[in-house]
Amino acid sequence: MKRKIIQIDEEKCNGCGICVDACHEGAIGLENGKAKLMRDDYCDGLGDCLPACPVNAITFIEREALEYDEKAVKENMEKKNKHYHGIERSMAGGCPGLDSHTFKRKDASYIQTQGVREDIKSNLNQWPVQIKLVPVNASYFNNSDLLIASDCTAFAYGNFHEKFMKNKITLIGCPKLDDMDYSEKLTEIIKSNEIRNVTVVKMEVPCCTGIAAAVRKALKESGKMIPWQIVTISIQGEIIE
Repeated sequence: MKRKIIQIDEEKCNGCGICVDACHEGAIGLENGKAKLMRDDYCDGLGDCLPACPVNAITFIEREALEYDEKAVKENMEKKNKHYHGIERSMAGGCPGLDSHTFKRKDASYIQTQGVREDIKSNLNQWPVQIKLVPVNASYFNNSDLLIASDCTAFAYGNFHEKFMKNKITLIGCPKLDDMDYSEKLTEIIKSNEIRNVTVVKMEVPCCTGIAAAVRKALKESGKMIPWQIVTISIQGEIIE
């Protein structure tokens, strides 16, 4: 039958594997360092993978393809839920570091690591954290307070976890080093989920203004009026505004 289905441009694909994680049906895999549609009958033609691709290597086409097999997809997903392990995925060509996780944090102000008390605990509530790696429709986005921070802020500001990350979903990036327009991905995240508010934390250096500009554009493009604020950290590690 002829139907709408995805097509992956191998020349554009950089092999990041983000689309593999974004495809809930398991239709996409990595082969020889490139994303590939492994099974036509697993692709529902809805394109959850399209906005996830940072290099726009995925498009829709109409061609002869097997009919979408919902029953086979469900059986495959149930099998993965029962037997999935990160090593198995790694062997299949994917990256375990792209898997979405939500963490439940204890209220204690310290943690024990190999019998040694550490007074500072992590306040990271989900994985992954890189803007270019997070799946747009991750469940942890719903009803969340969102922190969008430039990479360097966590190193410059000593109390970053407690001051900014606590009880928030954290996304990080570097507008100078990452070759992508953050606003497109952030727009999709805000559009697709119920975000309560957004906090942007950036460094005082000029190149960091890009992350605030991306958030500003994403909020405008999403059409949602969400409370947001910008916090600037000096290169000495102090909050200056």
